[in-house]
Amino acid sequence: MSAFRSMPSALARASTRHRLLALTAAWLLTRAAMLWLLAHDTRPLLGRGAVAREVWKLYHHWYTVLSHGAFPAHDTLWQYPPGAAPVLLSPALLPGLTYFQGFVALTLAVDAVIALALARAGTRPGRSLRGAGYWTLGLPLLLHVPLARYDIQVTAFAVLSLLALRRSPRAGGALAALGSLVKVWPALVLLGVDRGRTTRSAWTWAALAGAAAALVLAGTFRNPLAFARQQGGRGVQIESFGGTALALATHAGWPGRVRYQYGSLEFTGPHVAAVAHVSLALSAAAFALLLWWRVRARRWTPATPYDAALSAVLLFTVTSRVISPQYMIWLLGLAAVCLTSRQTTQRPVAVLVAAACLVSVVAYPTLYHLVAACTWTGCVLMLVRNGLLAAAAVLSFARLWRSAKPLAPHTQPEPDPRRLPQGTLSPS
Repeated sequence: MSAFRSMPSALARASTRHRLLALTAAWLLTRAAMLWLLAHDTRPLLGRGAVAREVWKLYHHWYTVLSHGAFPAHDTLWQYPPGAAPVLLSPALLPGLTYFQGFVALTLAVDAVIALALARAGTRPGRSLRGAGYWTLGLPLLLHVPLARYDIQVTAFAVLSLLALRRSPRAGGALAALGSLVKVWPALVLLGVDRGRTTRSAWTWAALAGAAAALVLAGTFRNPLAFARQQGGRGVQIESFGGTALALATHAGWPGRVRYQYGSLEFTGPHVAAVAHVSLALSAAAFALLLWWRVRARRWTPATPYDAALSAVLLFTVTSRVISPQYMIWLLGLAAVCLTSRQTTQRPVAVLVAAACLVSVVAYPTLYHLVAACTWTGCVLMLVRNGLLAAAAVLSFARLWRSAKPLAPHTQPEPDPRRLPQGTLSPS
């Protein structure tokens, strides 16, 4: 009899092992395909070398400057917080490889860490392996772009922070702070932390870890705040919501032009500054909306911190002056964390994010020349991609808001007398 009782648990363990083996095989196959695409980056449909150039030319140039103990203070392309320095210097840890090879190898290693962390979280009781599967199969939707940007490293800080919060709010807070020193957005993952002791612990350790790391970086490199001046000068990128509006305006006679500046293609001309200010105002409004949600929220589930993180980053993405293709990596990582919980409200949002990734790679790198030229095809691509992101942001926040409201007393379901155990009296 005991053998029969142990059969379900044995079958469950075997099923989990099979799923993990399938995920491992899928990761290896998809990453091999991404590497092949990166090796053939010069083909017209893969960007004519523009994707890989970011690493071997721009990142390597910054690596040379950083190696001499200073941030590139007078480089208008340098717009990243001080924490980006260790990431860009990290290929030196692999002396047998070129800078490009070392960067890609370490990016793949961090990608594997994310997949492993999601898989480990998914095997815990009450959790799901959907998150690991979503990351494994979702990242290749962006073709080879993720391997030639350092956004996987940034996303790792956010993913590990969220997964650590439940067991160690201190570690979760510290990881979020370190991630925000690389790129600012990981600080948003702490917005949905449970109230009370958990919030105090996570936010306190985030402040302490962030301050300590910032002091170390300021003492190691000269000009640590040089990025702020360059970031403030950025305009409206062609792939942003404001850029899409301006691209459509060119067909109505608007005289603006597209120009390469601050590391991306941006619009110049009349009213561009006004569009940029509207974007900044919308970002401020999004932050106020998120704070309002936190103040009004009355019910937390284990998935609430995950759902709030995805919703927050989505809102800041759609209101940004810059929506680069690599921003999609952030959203894939956060959606994957949400899917590790069976209580998440963000499953349909994850579908929209994946769809937006598919459209995004058609726009960049495949047909980027049409987007840059503001052709009707380019405008339609951006309308569809940004429309999917807007729908995801609205749906994400709406579902987050509903999930955090307490159930009204009259909405509690009445027990069905037919399903009551024998001998139990009906409420009536």
